[in-house]
Amino acid sequence: MSELRTERLLLRGWRESDLAPWAAMNADPEVRAHFPGLLTREQSEASVARFQAALEARGWGWWAAEVRATGEFIGFTGLDPVEEAMPFTGVEAGWRLARPAWGHGYATEAAEAALAYGFTTLALPEILAVTTTTNLRSQAVMRRIGMTRNPADDFDDPGAPDGPLRRSVVYRIAAEEQRAKRHA
Repeated sequence: MSELRTERLLLRGWRESDLAPWAAMNADPEVRAHFPGLLTREQSEASVARFQAALEARGWGWWAAEVRATGEFIGFTGLDPVEEAMPFTGVEAGWRLARPAWGHGYATEAAEAALAYGFTTLALPEILAVTTTTNLRSQAVMRRIGMTRNPADDFDDPGAPDGPLRRSVVYRIAAEEQRAKRHA
């Protein structure tokens, strides 16, 4: 299983010590504001088991994110195949951080590392990211990492309930765009 290192972060496999802070994140209404609801401790633990199994099987997926200087677990980032129910295919980049980690550039730093891995190691032609139309913070990260949105790709998430969380946006970046951005 691969680990990614950035200047400030370690993206790694999941540890038992990650469970409590992960569950706390998923019980935080602000962290989960753009998701259909809060997760129970059991649901959070089940998600970690799925994430770790995918990392072990593929070597990549949703990595736990840790601040290198302190060893503090702050959330996750990574890449995952798009779910079959979606109206598009490909590999998605994503992130979710605990509130104290917001506003420090960690999501951007981690997402850039995930993109680099996807394009260089996995040789993906394109990576996309999906969020609700209301999640402006994540959309800002998507733009910072060079992704662009075509409003024609916007869709109603089949897994979300009717309401403000159903309408979603898709941002994309092609491998050539990532190379050009790094060399600019």
